[in-house]
Amino acid sequence: MGAHCVQQHCLQWIVEASPRCQPQTCPVLATDSSSSTLGSGLVARSLPEEPHLIRGQWSCPPLRVSSRPRFLQLFLPGCTAIYSRNNQAGNDRGAQQSATVANPVPGANPDLLPHFLVEPEDVYIVKNKPVLLVCKAVPATQIFFKCNGEWVRQVDHVIERSTDGSSGLPTMEVRINVSRQQVEKVFGLEEYWCQCVAWSSSGTTKSQKAYIRIAYLRKNFEQEPLAKEVSLEQGIVLPCRPPEGIPPAEVEWLRNEDLVDPSLDPNVYITREHSLVVRQARLADTANYTCVAKNIVARRRSASAAVIVYVDGSWSPWSKWSACGLDCTHWRSRECSDPAPRNGGEECQGADLDTRNCTTDLCVHTASGPEDVALYVGLIAVAVCLVLLLLVLILVYCRKKEGLDSDVADSSILTSGFQPVSIKPSKADNPHLLTIQPDLSTTTTTYQGSLCPRQDGPSPKFQLTNGHLLSPLGGGRHTLHHSSPTSEAEEFVSRLSTQNYFRSLPRGTSNMTYGTFNFLGGRLMIPNTGISLLIPPDAIPRGKIYEIYLTLHKPEDVRLPLAGCQTLLSPIVSCGPPGVLLTRPVILAMDHCGEPSPDSWSLRLKKQSCEGSWEDVLHLGEEAPSHLYYCQLEASACYVFTEQLGRFALVGEALSVAAAKRLKLLLFAPVACTSLEYNIRVYCLHDTHDALKEVVQLEKQLGGQLIQEPRVLHFKDSYHNLRLSIHDVPSSLWQSKLLVSYQEIPFYHIWNGTQQYLHCTFTLERVSPSTSDLACKLWVWQVEGDGQSFNINFNITKDTRFAELLALESEGGVPALVGPSAFKIPFLIRQKIISSLDPPCNRGADWRTLAQKLHLDSHLSFFASKPSPTAMILNLWEARHFPNGNLSQLAAAVAGLGQPDAGLFTVSEAEC
Repeated sequence: MGAHCVQQHCLQWIVEASPRCQPQTCPVLATDSSSSTLGSGLVARSLPEEPHLIRGQWSCPPLRVSSRPRFLQLFLPGCTAIYSRNNQAGNDRGAQQSATVANPVPGANPDLLPHFLVEPEDVYIVKNKPVLLVCKAVPATQIFFKCNGEWVRQVDHVIERSTDGSSGLPTMEVRINVSRQQVEKVFGLEEYWCQCVAWSSSGTTKSQKAYIRIAYLRKNFEQEPLAKEVSLEQGIVLPCRPPEGIPPAEVEWLRNEDLVDPSLDPNVYITREHSLVVRQARLADTANYTCVAKNIVARRRSASAAVIVYVDGSWSPWSKWSACGLDCTHWRSRECSDPAPRNGGEECQGADLDTRNCTTDLCVHTASGPEDVALYVGLIAVAVCLVLLLLVLILVYCRKKEGLDSDVADSSILTSGFQPVSIKPSKADNPHLLTIQPDLSTTTTTYQGSLCPRQDGPSPKFQLTNGHLLSPLGGGRHTLHHSSPTSEAEEFVSRLSTQNYFRSLPRGTSNMTYGTFNFLGGRLMIPNTGISLLIPPDAIPRGKIYEIYLTLHKPEDVRLPLAGCQTLLSPIVSCGPPGVLLTRPVILAMDHCGEPSPDSWSLRLKKQSCEGSWEDVLHLGEEAPSHLYYCQLEASACYVFTEQLGRFALVGEALSVAAAKRLKLLLFAPVACTSLEYNIRVYCLHDTHDALKEVVQLEKQLGGQLIQEPRVLHFKDSYHNLRLSIHDVPSSLWQSKLLVSYQEIPFYHIWNGTQQYLHCTFTLERVSPSTSDLACKLWVWQVEGDGQSFNINFNITKDTRFAELLALESEGGVPALVGPSAFKIPFLIRQKIISSLDPPCNRGADWRTLAQKLHLDSHLSFFASKPSPTAMILNLWEARHFPNGNLSQLAAAVAGLGQPDAGLFTVSEAEC
């Protein structure tokens, strides 16, 4: 047999040769198109078949495409056989192969089949970083990747050839990159996989399949630990269900920010369900516990749960009886110290002193003489005179006061509604006294009504006393005033400004955005506030063009009346102009700080009319399907469907003391400390993005920096104030200038919800200018409620490790998006889904099943009242998941309905 050369290639072609073929030169085969040239004039076209092994030396006229022959074998003079696979491909394609599969050439040496030194492995795409897949085989002359049944282009392969040092066989290593966009193109219909195929002169070998998945970790925990109070030696169970994620999140527990390691403490262990169990509670177990979930994408922290281990007091044994005294009694005592009550445990019941009569020689019995009687009569006379003198003084004082003007302009401030008052110390040398900025006495929001009775028991007694917040008044005179308008002229100006607001708004502010929209719809967003307005397609009539705005208001700028136990739970948001004609509901999204529970809250959506009055337009839980307004309430956000634009706010009315609001606690301190004094500011905000944004902007102006990770505190409607205290300050380095053991923020300042920047300041003084390390503890708690503790340990001159926690994230780019760019779902796919799922289906494969898969089945009656229920469901999905929505999950939900139309989820390039 004459000399010959060898060509192996990864092709999906079946060819039939002409008998006039003569050996001349080796062809060069191309693999990156559906029609390729084999050497001199040889053409083959792509068919859905497995690759071939072609070896030999020839020159042929053009070849024609054959129709799936069972077997192909060409004999050329001076060449070896040209081999094509027989018709066993159908069996191979039917199996899901995850291991290496060999396909030898008949008659070839099986020892020379390629075997893989490195095979592709399962990987995760983190954010937008592409992943690298590697294959390495010996002996191998060609290696190509196939992903989801399609061959990867040759130009996308990075190839390195070498020779095995021990066997002298050819070795090849091939690498490809897989991007997030490639995986997302699958649209959730199946998992994305890749494998490589290697060739040698003896046949082909397939590697195992590697699955590429997009990694993520949701923000909200499915279940968070709750605060507990347990007695000594009682068991503790803190449940935790981490957020959904790929790969699944690993869970660890923190005790006061220190890692809980069961291997070091046999008294604790973590269950398979990630719950933390303490077998027997000890005093050292009193701490804040935090559940931490993490994977390769992110690290999430649950709300901290304060666990208090208390000890009930018990009496010590009685002491011996004392000697009998001159009064003919003796006594014995005991102490509540065996053990003493700790951490709020119950005090001992009963008396600590026992007295009994006795008779001994020391007991002297005497009778009262005339001198004693005279003494008692004299004392009684003096007491009567003093009482009469006191009564005269009181009468004189009352008559004088009737002719004087009172310093209190309106005394109802102490009965009907506690209005915040700006109290400033008169002495300049007391800078350490509590200050709450800004001046809260200038607010215009009124809290109306008296304390309301509870449904779950008798009304608790609530006493307004002058605590340390109101005590340092100095020697001056102070006057309390209502903030409501006192003249008809002011009332007229207020109404006029309200009406003008709806006609023109100032532009260019950071809390406002606007855009021009037509029937294609769009989206408005106020960055870093969680506030957006989704305008679905066809919400604006065809032929109409509207300029629409979205504005966030400061609570002190809007007069929102609150009565009884009502409290503001959301920002006050305007969208307009009011009165425009809409044919579909738009969706207004905004954060809220309530812990929604039907047994604890009565939630209402309020809307301001053009005359300035506020009306209840929606009572959540009692919506009518044909109503103009509808609301989807979630753990931290609400989505309002409305066909009328205007000014909205979410207000809650507490039904029991279990009703709670989420407060965000933030600690700020100066970036640079140029004096001996160092101020730590503790902010107590609504747990909403807009409140956080305002404080961050304020602290940037003040030159402050975050010194601890923010915490969440659940503030209950129990009429108890919020207390703040600082502990364990090293006296050799620092001195606290606080004169009292703790500071307080009144209950109504927080519960009203209309005051910004509520905070307390702790002033510390360095003993030496060289002192830079600060270590202490700061506690924030509600009396008889939830609490949080901060372990402060940092260098005040150079520690900036928490600054990046408040880096404001961009929310999808520009504040206004118009047309298809404002939506995650492509327009043509959206139309196909709507037309397929709107008509009722006997098998249940319609919009109702889609609502159940997306956990929206509680709103079926509202969706059914609209012309297109599917459009309402997709609009709500767009509002909830922009800009980070997972289209793959939505596609999986739609594909699981079993619709017979296979082209439902794809569009052609021509349609795009």
